[in-house]
Amino acid sequence: MAAMLSLENLKKAYRHPTGEPLPILDVPSFQAEKGEQVALIGASGCGKTTLLHCIAGITKPDSGRVVIDGLDIAPRSEPWRDRFRARNVGYVFQTFHLMQAFSALENVRLGMIFAGRGDGTARAKELLDRVGLAHRGGNKPRQLSVGEQQRVAIARALANRPKILLADEPTANVDPANQQAIIDLIREQCRLENVTLLIVTHAMEVAQQFPRTVRLPEINLVVADRRAAAV
Repeated sequence: MAAMLSLENLKKAYRHPTGEPLPILDVPSFQAEKGEQVALIGASGCGKTTLLHCIAGITKPDSGRVVIDGLDIAPRSEPWRDRFRARNVGYVFQTFHLMQAFSALENVRLGMIFAGRGDGTARAKELLDRVGLAHRGGNKPRQLSVGEQQRVAIARALANRPKILLADEPTANVDPANQQAIIDLIREQCRLENVTLLIVTHAMEVAQQFPRTVRLPEINLVVADRRAAAV
């Protein structure tokens, strides 16, 4: 069976203020199966968020392949990647990225409208009910607690029945009492929909709950150390 996600020789570098390239990401090979749940860990600055952005098509890698369900998205244009992401990839941001002018229900519906999946009201209500917010659909983000906002973000990420869900430090802005509830919610909803889940976390108590944990190498720190030694 082919992997749902396959990365091959994936590389990304940014420009240092001096103009020198600063490697941030170097992934020779990685695969995740349909429905698999993987925790990604590593030191701050090792490229975890950049990796998620490359998988989602938000950022284009310098080289390599990002194959999702048999299709390499890396060489495609930005508009193409945007459309593909809307229909195939869910993303849970640590800062939620909810539209403040819209209600919780409207926030979940917006992604479906953008992806051309019609009105989506029934699906949005179903998802809000599943994350325990059926009674809060009419509330705007500022009227919700931090934990409730993250629940809306989870519902929105699942709205288009994605093949892959990417979660970038989804508990970074919730209090410890809500941390486990958020992790349990994401994992359970991905199991229900058979969605491949990749979650970035600094919390080892979170990573240890996943059947598979992958540590990203600190490429940029290694390069910096080599440069310092050469001076």
